[in-house]
Formats: sequence, structure tokens, C-alpha cells
Amino acid sequence: MPDHQSGTGVPDELQRRLGVPDAVLIGLGAMLGAGVFAALAPAARAAGSGLLLGLAVAAVVAYCNATSSARLAARYPTSGGTYVYGRERLGEFWGYLAGWAFVVGKTASCAAMALTVGSYVWPAHAHAVAVAAVVALTAVNYAGVQKTAWLTRAVVAVVLAVLAAVVVTALSAQGAAAGRLAPGGDTSAGGVLQAAGLLFFAFAGYARIATLGEEVRDPRRTIPLAIPLALFLTLAVYVAVAASALAVLGPDRLADATAPLADAARAADAGWLVPVVRAGAAVAALGSLLALVLGVSRTTLAMARDRHLPPVLAAVHPRFGVPHRAELAVGTVVAVAAATADVRGAIGFSSFGVLLYYAVANASAWTLTSGEGRPPRIVPVVGLAGCLTLACALPASSVVPGTAVLLLGAGVFGARRLLGRAGG
Repeated sequence: MPDHQSGTGVPDELQRRLGVPDAVLIGLGAMLGAGVFAALAPAARAAGSGLLLGLAVAAVVAYCNATSSARLAARYPTSGGTYVYGRERLGEFWGYLAGWAFVVGKTASCAAMALTVGSYVWPAHAHAVAVAAVVALTAVNYAGVQKTAWLTRAVVAVVLAVLAAVVVTALSAQGAAAGRLAPGGDTSAGGVLQAAGLLFFAFAGYARIATLGEEVRDPRRTIPLAIPLALFLTLAVYVAVAASALAVLGPDRLADATAPLADAARAADAGWLVPVVRAGAAVAALGSLLALVLGVSRTTLAMARDRHLPPVLAAVHPRFGVPHRAELAVGTVVAVAAATADVRGAIGFSSFGVLLYYAVANASAWTLTSGEGRPPRIVPVVGLAGCLTLACALPASSVVPGTAVLLLGAGVFGARRLLGRAGG
């Protein structure tokens, strides 16, 4: 297998252009997306006043995943993320299964983000707007990852400004009550775990940094620094937003909200802020979609290099230095899904796939030696157990189809192996 790590201009290699600030911003652009505008309501429905406990559980699991991923990405600074780590540390099947879970789950999430854009920008024509968003952002990615990083800066700045306005307005409202933040009788362990699983997908953006390992300068330093930094910044924002929404709405009203942060602005008697929040949600969804398409296309590139996907998708554009065929393929699939699909269950479906993806990452990190930068043993143990627990705690409507899709992927892998042996 060719060496893809040198970044010396080999035709099928990607160019190393991203430093620590760009890598952190790409992670923030993925995590500070539509999830913070949409996920609080279903999480509150599951956990009630235990919403902040669910957020804390999700953050602990995300931290373990981030640490394991950072150590592995520094060891294997190439495109593909856990697909590569699982293949190198656990064997070809586990790498393939991680890649399959990531591509399928995140493709569904791409469609969900595109439809979120449509529902905020022009609800009567949400599907048409969603397809237009996919086409536009695929073109941005096609033009080069450096342009993507600059656009991500703008998205992060807008989203942070909107969220800051919501937090300050809600916490300073007359109806805000700090007592609503404490867990009450409506909280159960199962509800907290389910809320954590639903909230987890909003933290998963740090995977974008790992999957961009082949485009990062000095990856052994940049990736381990950028991943936890992006995660902690995101957690601070999420705690502030969730606490402010709970304080002004309470768990019951938050659980029933269709647009939680817009409802929080209304409850704070700040009607002027509602259209700003709607615009911010649309921008956030665009930022998430941008980063998602970027990450899925890089994993597709890595799997195509190993012929688990059509090899034609492994090409890198000679001028723009991006996996242009993989990006076009991902963009096409997402556009079709956004035009035709009902993706109301996409958050849970995506969380299920991504949690199993990170379970493989933690298992891979366990095999690292101290000389290879192994994290403390407790980190991959807690990460692996947490991923499996949260995946099983998700609603059955997410677990059942997610399991079926994983079994389908395993069946495809087994069939290819059998055909290969028969042909040999």
C-alpha cells in the first residue's frame, strides 16, 4: 500500500495546509452546528430536568473519544480517521466496519442538516433549498480545503454571536429561574443515558479534525492539541446554552419546543431576537453540512484507496488537491436524500453509527504502546463502554435500522472476501 503521509506532492496525496487555528475552527464549525438549535428538545423529552446530566455524560464519552482519536491521529496522520486506525490496529474488518458506520451515519446526518437549512430559510420549499445548499457547499469543498476553513471561520463567528445573544437574553429575563437547572423527580438513569446519546452527535465534529489528518501541518503536534481544544470550547458553549434554555423555559416547555432557542427568546420577551435565531440556525446547519461533507468524502477516499469502495473515488484533483470524485459522489447521494427523504429520525440513526465508529477508535487506542503515545488506560475503557452503552440506550427506532445497516455492511465485506478467495 502506498505511503500517503509525506505530503510531498504525489498525485494522489492531499496537501498539508491547515494549522492549529484552522483545525480547531473546522471542529467548532462541525460541533457548533444545527445540533445546539435542535437537539435540546428531544434530550429534554428523554431526561426532563436531568438534561444537564445527559450533557455531562455525553461530554465525558466525547472527551475519551477525542483523546483516543487524537493519539491515533498523531500516529496515523492520513485521511480516513477510525477507518484507518481500526484497520491498522485491529484488522481489516474492524476498520471497514468503522468506515461503513461513519459514511452511512454521517450521510444521513448530512441530509438532516440540509433539510434543517431548508426548514429555516424557506419552510414551504424546504427540499429545494436543501438540495441547493448541498450543491453549493459541495462546490466550496471541491475548490479546496483552505477555502473551506475560511468559510468555517465566518460560520463559527455568526453562530457564536447568536448563541451569546440567546444566553444573555434568557438568563437576564424576569422569568428565568435557577431552580429549574437541578434534576428533579422526572429524571431517570435511562432517560439521562438516552439524552446523552441524542446529544452526542452534536459533539462528534472533532472527527473532522482526525479525518483531515493528511491535510494538517505537523499532525503529531496539531491534532492532539486541536481536538480537545475544540471539544472543550464547544462544551462551554453548550452548557451555557442548555442552562439558559432550561432556566427560562423549564424542562416541560423545552421538551415540547419545536425551535427551542427561538422559544427561549420569546419566553424572555425578546421577539426581536427570534428572526436572528432562525437565521443563526440556518447558518449553523450550513456549517455542519459543510464539515460533514468534508469528513465523509475523506473517509470515502480512504476506503476507495483500499478498494472497499470503487477505486475511481480515490482520485485527488491535480489543481485543487481534494478528493473531487469522492466529494461529488457524497454530494450527489446527500442531494438525492435531501430531495426525497423524511429524516426525522436521522439524529438518532447518525448517533448510533457514530457511537459504534468511536467504539472501534477506543478499542484501537487500547492497543497503542507507551512508545506510540498510548493514552491512560482508563480513557479507552471508559470511551468504549460509554459508546456501547449510549448506542444501546437510543430509541429502538434508531437502534434497529442502525443494526440492520451494520449487518448489511458486514455481509458485503464477507461476500467480497469469499469472492476474492474464489477468484484467487
